[in-house]
Amino acid sequence: MEIKENRENWIKTLHKLRLHHLIATFLEASGPINLLGAQLVYLSQPVLSTFISKEQSRDFAKILEDPTETAIFIKALRSFEPTA
Repeated sequence: MEIKENRENWIKTLHKLRLHHLIATFLEASGPINLLGAQLVYLSQPVLSTFISKEQSRDFAKILEDPTETAIFIKALRSFEPTA
């Protein structure tokens, strides 16, 4: 699975949990601190692997590391419209 597919899965999950706007706002406010968040995700992989695959956590960390990817993720969170 590539980053785009994992990003879409994250968006769908956050929307189902009704956390998509909160997470988007948090990511916007965090700005440069997102890089530290990415490092925290990498360090937490052994614990996170209980809940999500290492690939998913790695891809989420990559989204946080790259400001362009973070912006795409935020925009997708804000504009997501579920289908049926």
